[in-house]
Amino acid sequence: MNRVFANLPTTIFEIMSRRAAEKGAVNLGQGFPEDDGPADIRERAAGAMIEGPNQYPPMRGLPVLREAVAAHYRAHQNIDLDWQREVTITSGATEALAAALLAFVEPGDEVILFEPLYDAYLPMVQRAGGVPGIVRLEPPHWRFDAEQLAAAFTPKTRVVMINTPHNPAASVLPPEDLALLAELCRKHDAIVISDEVWEHVLFDGRAHASMLHHLRERTLKIGSAGKMFSLTGWKVGFACGAPALTEAFARAHQFLTFTTPPGLQAAVAYGLSKERAYFETMRAEFQRGRDRLNEALRHEGFATLPAQGAYFLSIDLAASGIALSSEDFARHAIEHGVATIPYSAFYAAPGAPHLVRLCFAKRDETLDRGAEALAHAKRALG
Repeated sequence: MNRVFANLPTTIFEIMSRRAAEKGAVNLGQGFPEDDGPADIRERAAGAMIEGPNQYPPMRGLPVLREAVAAHYRAHQNIDLDWQREVTITSGATEALAAALLAFVEPGDEVILFEPLYDAYLPMVQRAGGVPGIVRLEPPHWRFDAEQLAAAFTPKTRVVMINTPHNPAASVLPPEDLALLAELCRKHDAIVISDEVWEHVLFDGRAHASMLHHLRERTLKIGSAGKMFSLTGWKVGFACGAPALTEAFARAHQFLTFTTPPGLQAAVAYGLSKERAYFETMRAEFQRGRDRLNEALRHEGFATLPAQGAYFLSIDLAASGIALSSEDFARHAIEHGVATIPYSAFYAAPGAPHLVRLCFAKRDETLDRGAEALAHAKRALG
């Protein structure tokens, strides 16, 4: 077996979801919404699949969707993209991340990653032959430290991977941090793979700042229809960047999934044309869920970290008076009826902060049951 994957355990997300199902526990662990996405988009997909065509679409994606992606980003983020030369449709954001690394990284190239990091990043970098250089961000704000960031770059640095809004921290990198990173990438001739799948899930009036605003010719921006429309099982993503990056990216993409179901592409194109009101309502609903869960937890004596974007809320165990590691508390909590994700899953080395991640993209009754179970778990510790 390939040495990168041979010793990898089953992901913590799969483990916690399976245990939650076995025990009938509330699943606040794996990050998927409880509701099943807008009915009109799903109806478009059903109609497109019945009417066809259902054969191979173009490798870079249906023109109607690539045009819709460019129009969407122009309207919502003031990013001007050439849909023919700068947009590629992928089978989800994870495929886009893998294709980008395979396109841009030669064996021995260094790739800067930031902890906490989504668990797929590290094995994908290693499988591409990259050498990870990991920089830790510190709670509660998870901001770049200028000296630490500058020190991470070496003559072998080829790629920097960022994620904003951030999973699991629910933080949002401000424009000044992106500008600092852009300056260092120009200096060191590095490319940024910018995972921006949560770009529409922002709270408290925040506007999304894309790395494309700061490093247009050296950034590949990755988006996700699954996150935009609560259709995580569809796995429809998009990669956007300057023509030279897009050309290299597409050559890797064509030998991975090659393409994405055309009916889903057509439905996403329809969804991207929705009025701003849809996205505003979606954000408001997620924010209401965040506030509901946060208030219930604080009432029970839990300390939480700020949640600026994505649909995750983190409990600070030590500040909550809980003297357990994140893994130990997650195991304890599942016995009391609720699944969480320990932050240790998002760190490559020991020393992860004692935090657990909760997903609040759930119905009110689910959040209430989850908060009650967490309170019971806390009281059981004395």
